[in-house]
Amino acid sequence: MLNKRVYKRVIKSALGMVIAASWQVSAASCPQLANVPLPPKCTAADLGVCNAAVQNIIPSAACAIFEVSPAANDATLVLRFTTMITNSWFDATAPYHPTAKGVYSDIPQRPAPADNTELNIALSYASHKVLSGLFPHRAAEWDAMLAELGLDSSDLSEDLSSPIGIGNYSGRKVLEGRLNDGMNQLGNEGDQDYHRMPYADYTNFKPANSAYKLRFPSKWQPAVVMERPGVYRVQQFVTPQIALTTPYSYESTHEFRAPVPRKSKIWNRRDYVGQVDDVLDTSANLTDEQKMKAELFDMKIFSLGFAAIFASQSQGLSLMDFIHYDFLTNMAAFDTAIAVWKEKRRHNSVRPFSAVRYIYRDRPVTAWGGVGKGTVHDLPASQWTSYLPVADHPEYPSASASFCAAHAETSRLFLPQGDSLDYSVPAFAGSSQIEPGITPQADLMLHFPTWTDFEDDCGNSRVWAGVHFADSVPAGQNIGHQIANRAYQFYLTKVAGE
Repeated sequence: MLNKRVYKRVIKSALGMVIAASWQVSAASCPQLANVPLPPKCTAADLGVCNAAVQNIIPSAACAIFEVSPAANDATLVLRFTTMITNSWFDATAPYHPTAKGVYSDIPQRPAPADNTELNIALSYASHKVLSGLFPHRAAEWDAMLAELGLDSSDLSEDLSSPIGIGNYSGRKVLEGRLNDGMNQLGNEGDQDYHRMPYADYTNFKPANSAYKLRFPSKWQPAVVMERPGVYRVQQFVTPQIALTTPYSYESTHEFRAPVPRKSKIWNRRDYVGQVDDVLDTSANLTDEQKMKAELFDMKIFSLGFAAIFASQSQGLSLMDFIHYDFLTNMAAFDTAIAVWKEKRRHNSVRPFSAVRYIYRDRPVTAWGGVGKGTVHDLPASQWTSYLPVADHPEYPSASASFCAAHAETSRLFLPQGDSLDYSVPAFAGSSQIEPGITPQADLMLHFPTWTDFEDDCGNSRVWAGVHFADSVPAGQNIGHQIANRAYQFYLTKVAGE
């Protein structure tokens, strides 16, 4: 059994911080982080040695992101937020690097800092600017975030000879640079002058199928999902406009294409049925480890975000190197999302839940029977559902597989130890979010020896969870790998001052 002392040691390793003085986010304000041990906050007294990005900014920003996306799996929005925040760190600290230039700012180089003080001040003010623009209704929290560091949120100086001015200027430039990038942050795209709807689709995407009738068995069908007992909604394709959003590291999404998912075409009926049978077989044989890995990778902040923090700490990255690494991984995943969403729209491919119900109708199948039911043999196919809730977008290619591949590939390119990771995440008995108190039956340790293991388990977890067909995984990974290499080259040009 994994006792609490061992658990704390594991989390300490994962975050690379001493937990003894850890702080907790209140369950009322941020329930997703309420039981997560977090590192001690930086204060004015230790700005020279701490990492305000990890210790102060990330926990505060995560709470705001969870408010917008409670399950934090609306990946396009999450990635846009995290990329803009980490971009502001990169731009704010670029003047303190020997050669680097910001993405949206070109500030003259400053003398090399003696410690982390100027870096922490600059990145904190930059974060304040970006977070205030993304989440203006939480302005008081962003002011308090600076106050915790002994910094004055009312200081709006843009004096480029001081870290405060550099931070304010860099944050403003990143915010302005991304304000009209195609994601419709202001809700004004499509000549929407009144009653604006931020991040709404302006491309007029319409699904081929309704939630109630599958007229085209090869095409995506929106699901009916429960928001709370008695309140249900029909899914909408989340942010299809990201396919038109400006990427960082390449010119055109048309460079990146996934092959036609032929097994998902109803005219290829033998393979179509074979895919359905594979989904049912996987569902019937789900293990506790597969369930817990599926849940871990469904939460991108806890999987991708925490793995990056662990890797940076375990491999001894400086604050400057951590900022470069975190921006690189987020930027690569964001650019991957742009291309993958273009392909999702192009293929508009059917999800497993629709295909299972279409092929077997009301006939009984053997599969996971729902919370606490285990594997059952008399489940009407019309009632089959995946272990994880199905995401609000077409099936192919797998977005999660592509993000994890981009994240892993940039990590291999950037980190001193390459593919080596040795990352472990504890899963206590009964800690499942899907089957609380039931799964796993005993304490587990989810271990990822390498980044290759990490990205493979991430992609496969979507198949285990029943939300993707198997061919969707390598299709997503291939795009993620390609764009990761583009992102790394873009990063190198910025570090070189080009």
